[in-house]
Amino acid sequence: MANIVIPPSMLPEDGRFGAGPSKIRTEQVQALDAGATDVLGTSHRQSTVKQIVGGIREGLAEFLQLPDDYEIVLGNGGATAFWDIACASLITRRAAFGVYGSFSAKFAASAASAPFLEEPVIYRSEPGTCRLPEYTEYVDAYCWAHNETSTGVAAPVRRIDGSREQGALTIIDATSAAGALPVDIAQTDAYYFSPQKAFGADGGMWIAALSPAAIDRAYGIEHSTSLEGVLRWIPPFLSLKSAIENSRKDQTLNTPAIATLIMLHEQVHWLNNNGGMAWATARCAKSASLLYQWAEHSDYARPFVADPALRSNAVVTVDIDERINAKQIVTTLRENGILDTSGYRKLGRNQLRFGVFPSVEPADVAALTACIDYVAERL
Repeated sequence: MANIVIPPSMLPEDGRFGAGPSKIRTEQVQALDAGATDVLGTSHRQSTVKQIVGGIREGLAEFLQLPDDYEIVLGNGGATAFWDIACASLITRRAAFGVYGSFSAKFAASAASAPFLEEPVIYRSEPGTCRLPEYTEYVDAYCWAHNETSTGVAAPVRRIDGSREQGALTIIDATSAAGALPVDIAQTDAYYFSPQKAFGADGGMWIAALSPAAIDRAYGIEHSTSLEGVLRWIPPFLSLKSAIENSRKDQTLNTPAIATLIMLHEQVHWLNNNGGMAWATARCAKSASLLYQWAEHSDYARPFVADPALRSNAVVTVDIDERINAKQIVTTLRENGILDTSGYRKLGRNQLRFGVFPSVEPADVAALTACIDYVAERL
């Protein structure tokens, strides 16, 4: 493959795509530098760190327009850990899952492997489409992903009709949706995510907005494990009750990545100062529309998600005509400093995938489409 050099005049303003705008990233790095002497490396139970955690909880409550009786809870391990936490601490006996991609499937697989839970009820559809769980008797939790990261499908977030009357929780994986897609938190009991997508930090933590019903469920299940004859066991790391009680003290059970907390705090502050959820979701919608319009008018690309109503404004997936190798496009873009455009490997399609989170400048997205056309023409 010939070396293709994209003219510098075509590149995004900071020379890269996928690394976020220079302004917020610079502010995050400055905050890390400022914390080098009094925050980084200190105990997470010291006041300096707890003030940051408190600021994150308050800022997220404002950003998510949290109902008064809901709580922001933080924990270690990322959203992947929260799948097991939900199995240990939120699902009493049996859950129903909507499965329409790799990540919605992985949560369901965690429930299927839990020896103390009954086999989950799976409502499945093909990647690129969406399937919410339906009302199911003897189910105590309904679970699906707000945004299926692997396919670029955005699912509705609303309680399943009759679920409240049967006492079932609504548990939503929001890792690539929170901060990028609109949501009514009152339609959920646990809306959980990691900070490395729209919230501009690194991984290794999970954050959840919990309803009173979810909190009561966590306390009730943990209490039941102490009853005589009960074989269910909640490892301390997977105890949602412990995470709730630590979060109320503005701390986590184990030592967190302090740098992640600092970057998350800066990003939440930045989002709220710019207009909160309304501003962030509109910005993501603008960036996504640039990509969808480009793909729809292209002679070699098309949106992977056929139904416009299901197309995500957080993660955009675009199929590339077989006459052009998408991996070669990705490699060439990376060689020119344009990062993170590869499709999800397990989907196995000739595809590009883009995260258009609030940190991404819409102008950079417009520049990106021109760069892709430039590369494709020369391949």
